[in-house]
Amino acid sequence: MKDRRTPALGLASSEPPPVVGPEAGTPLEVDVGGRGAFMVGAGIFLSRIIGLLRESIFAHYLGNSVPAAAFKVALRIPNFLQNLFGEGVLSASFIPVYARLIGKQNREEADRVAGAVFGLLGLATAVLVAGGVLATPVLVELIAPGFEGEARDLTVLLVRIFFPGVGLLVMSAWCLGILNSHRRFFLSYASPVIWSGAQIAALLIFGRGSSPSQLVVYVAYGMVLGSFLQFAVQVPTVLRMLGRFRPALIAATESVRQVIRGFVPVVMGRGVVQVSAFVDTIYATLISPRAVAALGYAQIIYLLPVSLFGMAVSAAELPLMSQASGSAEEVASKLRDRLNQGLRRIAFFVIPSAAAFLFLGDVVAGAILQTGRFTVADTRYAWYLLIGSAVGLLAATMGRLYASTFYALRDTRTPLYFAALRVALGAGLAYLTAIQLPSLLGFNRELGGVGITFTSGVAAWIEFLLLRKQLRRRIGRTALPGKFVAALWGCATGAAAIGLAIKLGLVQLAGASAPTPGAWEGRFLAGPALPAVVTGAIVLGVYGALYFAFTALLGVPESVAVLRRLRRG
Repeated sequence: MKDRRTPALGLASSEPPPVVGPEAGTPLEVDVGGRGAFMVGAGIFLSRIIGLLRESIFAHYLGNSVPAAAFKVALRIPNFLQNLFGEGVLSASFIPVYARLIGKQNREEADRVAGAVFGLLGLATAVLVAGGVLATPVLVELIAPGFEGEARDLTVLLVRIFFPGVGLLVMSAWCLGILNSHRRFFLSYASPVIWSGAQIAALLIFGRGSSPSQLVVYVAYGMVLGSFLQFAVQVPTVLRMLGRFRPALIAATESVRQVIRGFVPVVMGRGVVQVSAFVDTIYATLISPRAVAALGYAQIIYLLPVSLFGMAVSAAELPLMSQASGSAEEVASKLRDRLNQGLRRIAFFVIPSAAAFLFLGDVVAGAILQTGRFTVADTRYAWYLLIGSAVGLLAATMGRLYASTFYALRDTRTPLYFAALRVALGAGLAYLTAIQLPSLLGFNRELGGVGITFTSGVAAWIEFLLLRKQLRRRIGRTALPGKFVAALWGCATGAAAIGLAIKLGLVQLAGASAPTPGAWEGRFLAGPALPAVVTGAIVLGVYGALYFAFTALLGVPESVAVLRRLRRG
């Protein structure tokens, strides 16, 4: 008789749980995922810092101009291909199967799976790249209906340049799947440094002597070169990880067919999520080119904590979760432990990020972007978009880990269903708040951009709650302790209030920054008349130090662990 206390795990009906013996060398120790997350985080941190430098230089030369908007929209279209077949999909369908074979020491079958996925993925990507280049005018018409004349023509040109580079990034994600399964996390997540570096080089070489329209074309070619280099730098290590690498175009084994069966619903799920990104872009093009460019900059900043903490923890935990062994109850217990530990690590870093966006978003955006053609008014506008983004920051980040847990259970359909619901809900709410509400209330139409980011956050919370509810039926109760969350928000809010007071004190000492004449953004909490990077170093430095101090005083274990690691370093 079935034990009623044993959660239903939702594993394949007739397939036993994966068995991992001591010889696999992959026990589910608490600190293993922590070390893996640290390496993922270190790689992401390095790549994101260089990415922020890239955006800062891009903003210096191009600001919120029409060519900048064309570049942001153009990159969105081929990025659909990367997100459809790239890291997220391979993490959900390929890594659980491949990592399980590695754990069983079945290297021959693991190599066979790796070769088949490489061949099939390469063929699918080549076909879609060719089709995308041919269909570019139609794609631009669909994704940027508000673009006309120069903006539309430039977007079409850039998309055609971008497509081959994004195809290379998809193959780079295959490398990431191999490296992650062997717990070689740093290289795969640090390699985008080369991608950003190639674009930075193009900006610095051609920035002064080129018109904005010419410059974005040069940067686009830099992106393609960077994509090739990002793939190429991982290949030697990947080939060393593989015993016998033989690309194939057939699904000859059950393991390969299992990857494909998981691949299809995840592709559909990622496609649904990308529809949401496209809808946001469509709404932004209907507002103004400035809204398109500003939304792109804000998303770069907003995605930093999502990638740095959500992706780091999820990527490190997925191979370990996939190798959980034992009875159904034992597997559920291990997954609960890993999930709850990961949620705590995510919340410890993401909650202060959300508080910073809410209270100090102008300082954050200014420190990164305010230079050259990116003005004080542009910084203020980016802050408003970050305020909207902060609403769903924690939910979106934790949702990644919940989705990874479903993938470890070989369930790729449940995240698909809830992602589809989130997209539908977000699209409807965004239309009301971004397009209709500003005109009804008599607000500046560009405030509609806040509606886009805000409603995305609301939809992310609904998706997260549904994922959590469904997973509880599989493995039992998982959640963050209420006192823990309240303590983090209290520490973050207190530190942010002091940071805000310091910013206002700097205004009294140095005077207020002067916004662009006539800009409507300049009427709300002006910053000090200091270089934005100086203001950021002072205010954000104090804010971060106080947050760690407050949490350490409260005895938050994650804070103590971070401070201990810093002292050792």
